[in-house]
Amino acid sequence: MDTALEAGRLGKRYARHWALRECSLRVPAGRIAALVGPNGAGKSTLLHLAVGLLRPDAGSIRVFGQDPHGNTGALADIGFVAQETPLYEDFTAEELSRAGSKINRRWDSEVVRQRLTRVGVPMGKAVGKLSGGQRAQVALALALAKQPRLLLLDEPVASLDPLARKEFLQSLMGSVAESGTSVLLSSHLLADLERVCDYVIVLNSGRLRLCGPVDDLIAEHKQLVGPRNGGTPIAGVRSVIRASHTDRQSTLLVRTTGEIEDPDWAVHDVTLEDLVLAHLAEGAAEAVEVAA
Repeated sequence: MDTALEAGRLGKRYARHWALRECSLRVPAGRIAALVGPNGAGKSTLLHLAVGLLRPDAGSIRVFGQDPHGNTGALADIGFVAQETPLYEDFTAEELSRAGSKINRRWDSEVVRQRLTRVGVPMGKAVGKLSGGQRAQVALALALAKQPRLLLLDEPVASLDPLARKEFLQSLMGSVAESGTSVLLSSHLLADLERVCDYVIVLNSGRLRLCGPVDDLIAEHKQLVGPRNGGTPIAGVRSVIRASHTDRQSTLLVRTTGEIEDPDWAVHDVTLEDLVLAHLAEGAAEAVEVAA
């Protein structure tokens, strides 16, 4: 299977602070991958490295096998929508599309026209006079008109109301289904991501906490409820991600190696939100220990 994005022991430092450190991950081509983490986790830094806006201070990053920094050949395969969806506000979508056609060799202006017509965004109105949701749709249409193999989206729906978010994500899913584009979508809105993403990357404190196909990760994580456990190994459990206890009972979110057959433990399925929050809490606790 082709690899859309790969990082090997990737690191980026600002002065003495490491925004990313020892980050190794792989996103297979054809996936819609969620990039999840709290503010300051390193999500935007990873995306900016992937699009070639930053150069690593350690390790490497490759997009379809190529280093994106200063590489016009690699950048032709990447579409990027930044968090603030920066657009020339006095330009119309028609004018922005015309400008894009001058600097992108695979540009398809008809993609912009068809997509914006479909979602009711006027081509002839200055984008500064459009709503936030409409501007996000313009930015997405322009990114897709480039016909990228990898589309990077940095918190594209963070400022949108629920209806606009739903329309944007539906529009995104339709485009990906039509084009086969690989997507890396940064967001902290887990409910939205669970509906559209089939791969997940979790970052916290600049380090990778979790990476893999959503269905596989959900299948291998379970919640166990049983007698109070003080750390005694449980057959079939690889690691305990989160634990809470009462005097007589323990509730554990665990990563498994197989079936849990111990009759003392009730086994429950978990959601993507459950396991992401558990891994983020684990990462936060480690960060506090390091700081101490």
